[in-house]
Amino acid sequence: MALDRIENLLEKYFEAESSIAEEKELKDYFASSDVAQHLEQYKPIFGYAIQAKQEQFTATIPLKTNKRKSVVWLSVAASVIVLLGVGLFTFSHYNQPEYQDLGTIDDPEVAFRETQKALAMISESVNKGIGSMEYINEYEKSKNKIFKK
Repeated sequence: MALDRIENLLEKYFEAESSIAEEKELKDYFASSDVAQHLEQYKPIFGYAIQAKQEQFTATIPLKTNKRKSVVWLSVAASVIVLLGVGLFTFSHYNQPEYQDLGTIDDPEVAFRETQKALAMISESVNKGIGSMEYINEYEKSKNKIFKK
């Protein structure tokens, strides 16, 4: 009767339907010396857990910390970054001319013509971009016809 119970528990165990209490019962059975001969093949599966519990890690792990070196390198790197930042700021700040002529025009008629030229150039670029959008609209129409939205 007990052997039938162990075989049923083994079947439940391999079907992943056993409870923790049933698994403990299997471990206890396979830890004992009176295991049925046809079930000897399962003994290493359940004996491993008992053996693993008894093992202990005894080696020491040496931890080398070089905090002093890392702090030194970190402070050197921070100093270099600060010096580069200050140098770039002063270089860019003092190499710019103080006054730039932005193309001011005194005559209103000339200013008007120049403004019209500039606006015509912008309009031409915008119209070119809008023309490119026609391809996208055509693509959308074709896609909607194919997929019937």
